[in-house]
Amino acid sequence: MNQDNHSKMIEIFAGSPVEARLVENLLNDANIHTFLKDELMGSIAPWQVAAGGAGSVKVIIDSLDYEQAIQIIEQHTRNWEEAQNS
Repeated sequence: MNQDNHSKMIEIFAGSPVEARLVENLLNDANIHTFLKDELMGSIAPWQVAAGGAGSVKVIIDSLDYEQAIQIIEQHTRNWEEAQNS
């Protein structure tokens, strides 16, 4: 089996429940299948969820979609920063 075609599930993002949902929606709109890990903890005790840290909600994708997903997330981040600075 070719290593390049071997897929596995990987974490692409970790953050608050709202941030994770946003990333999930961005990726789903691009036909990248996702699922959220630890979403329940973010719902039960959102004040304990540190963005990207302990208790954060993780967005999980197939490793074969990594390059496309990271470009989408980076573009969204750039657009958000530009909007905040204008």
